Amino acid sequence: MLVGFFARRIFIHYLGVEVMGLNTTASSILDFLNLAELGIGTAVAVTLYKPLFERDEQTICEIVSLQGRLYRIIGILVLSASVVVFCFMPQIFHKSTLPLWYAYATYAVLLYSSLLWYFFNYKKNVLFADQKNYKVLLCSRLVALVKLILQALAVLYLENGYIWWLGLEVVASTVSTILIAVIVNRTYPFLRQRVRADLSLREKYPGVIRKTQYIAFHKLGGYAVARSSPIFIYAYTSLSVVGYYGNYLILTANLTAILTALYSGVSAGVGNMVAEGDKSLILRVFRELFSSRMLIVGVCCICLWFLTDPFVSLWLGSEYVLGHTTLALLIAQFFVSNTRNIVDDYLNAYGLFRDIWSPLTEAAINVALSVWLGSRYGLNGVLAGVLVSQLIITFSWKPFFLFRSALEEPLSFYISLYARCFLPGVVAFLVTWLILPLVPVNPTASLWAFLLYALVVGLVALGVYTGVLFLTEDSLKGFIRRIFRAVSLG
Repeated sequence: MLVGFFARRIFIHYLGVEVMGLNTTASSILDFLNLAELGIGTAVAVTLYKPLFERDEQTICEIVSLQGRLYRIIGILVLSASVVVFCFMPQIFHKSTLPLWYAYATYAVLLYSSLLWYFFNYKKNVLFADQKNYKVLLCSRLVALVKLILQALAVLYLENGYIWWLGLEVVASTVSTILIAVIVNRTYPFLRQRVRADLSLREKYPGVIRKTQYIAFHKLGGYAVARSSPIFIYAYTSLSVVGYYGNYLILTANLTAILTALYSGVSAGVGNMVAEGDKSLILRVFRELFSSRMLIVGVCCICLWFLTDPFVSLWLGSEYVLGHTTLALLIAQFFVSNTRNIVDDYLNAYGLFRDIWSPLTEAAINVALSVWLGSRYGLNGVLAGVLVSQLIITFSWKPFFLFRSALEEPLSFYISLYARCFLPGVVAFLVTWLILPLVPVNPTASLWAFLLYALVVGLVALGVYTGVLFLTEDSLKGFIRRIFRAVSLG
């Protein structure tokens, strides 16, 4: 993450903020085409929980082979759709001052990485379902680290820096694919056997197709909310504004990546726990996971509010600082997106995907408000549209659906838990806000001054939040005991 910040500064300085905006926009376009994946990976992971628990190698091989066949079809569809996108590149990027080949080359490199997933990397879903995703994370993060360092050096010291930048993206994607294949083959050598994925497999495992059909709608809604913003921002502003937005997005994206790594085994763990059927354990673990997640996300939000502006000033320059309204909207999105995960993990574990109207409604609200508010208020209007759609569906409907359909507890259980976990965050924010004026440090004076200031913000926010949360919600103590027990056993 730290290397990424330094590399981003070099890229903006030597390549320009418009190039970074081009990358963000091209990624959003490709993400739209990747909706063709239809949630097959999630459906397969849910289907694999039981055979992995029982170590039924034949069933695992058959499900993975079926997934591979479906992914190959999707890869061909994405490639075909991309040919159409190439034809409209001049119209899509007509506002850009960059040479048109930049757009073609950038999209082609991103497409190459995406196709590798469909044709070669799909087997890593087994690692995810088997709570061994850490092996993939270690591999992918290491490759990404080396790639960023080499890209930064290439841009600094070599001619045609952007060509080198694109070339290293291709090399990194290829190396990562090879390493993942080696990890999967060593972990599950039985997956090397070939199983013919014909029509009989689709009939044998109808759950994969049925869940995929449901999840497809959720993928559509998820894209509209999480990944379409750069397209709307570019439509109503410019690639430069998308680049500014991308700088802030890196902050929230890196924090999200850390949270994802911390909780990477939760989805599969909840799936196995639900399969066991101990309701008291299921509810107790839900409280533990939810309170810990609220604590970590809440502290991140407090730090983002007080530290983002001075960090961006030191990192890139004061001219790249966006207004407080934009920052507040981004933090609100970050909070809603990252506190919903525990509810989503439980919905996935129970296979509850049938509420297909909810993602469609969320997508419709997001698109309508992004167009309407974006045309009037630009960047902030688009972000506000995303936030409103999240609050209506993600924040309100999803918990209700989970507690009514699976946990069979009154919604008041969740509302009370949410209040007991959220109010300590409000107290922590207010205490931090009152204490910081007493700190005799200017965070924009130097890197060391910023680090000292950040240390004060983090410690105060974490200390106050944790202390108050201990008083309002007992489950956090259980979560901490569980962590220490796991460490001692390890």
